[in-house]
Amino acid sequence: MPACPTLTTERLTLRPFRAEDLDPLFAIMASDEVRAALHVPDDFTRTQTWGSLTSLAGLWELLGLGQWALEERGSGRFVGRAGLYWRPEPEWPGVEVGWMLDPGAWGLGYATEAGARSVRYGFEELGEDVLHSVILPGNTRSEAVAARLGFTPWEERVLPHFPSAAHCIWRLDRGTWDERVNEG
Repeated sequence: MPACPTLTTERLTLRPFRAEDLDPLFAIMASDEVRAALHVPDDFTRTQTWGSLTSLAGLWELLGLGQWALEERGSGRFVGRAGLYWRPEPEWPGVEVGWMLDPGAWGLGYATEAGARSVRYGFEELGEDVLHSVILPGNTRSEAVAARLGFTPWEERVLPHFPSAAHCIWRLDRGTWDERVNEG
């Protein structure tokens, strides 16, 4: 499987996770805004954040896909994570495009920028025919990002890792994406 590549967009560097990303990632996950949007439990710890970071990094080795650490190109500041994700449960819809950003970077278009690069990677590099975005109800910011990327709501599903609420599964197929790219 290929190692995690480093990619760039106009304003971001999408790079492999490093051990020193632990504290800034934990700070993001501990923020009130992210906890509310992603339903992160109040007792989520720095150690659990380490487990999340290593899991995200490990997907690259196991499956040749994963999420990237996001840095602002101008400042080098860690602003979150975005990219591709997959879980082994049969209820999981397939390869997901997801993002989580520092609330201080919300509203700057970074989620859309990193999400668009992730979609491109999923279709062009991985050869996926369909990509998904798995969003909890009420996360209107992520819904708006998914819509800007061309995803449309597809179905609601309760997933084993979060049985207390159904997630909305958003979907984007390669043909729709190709049309959007050729129009732009």
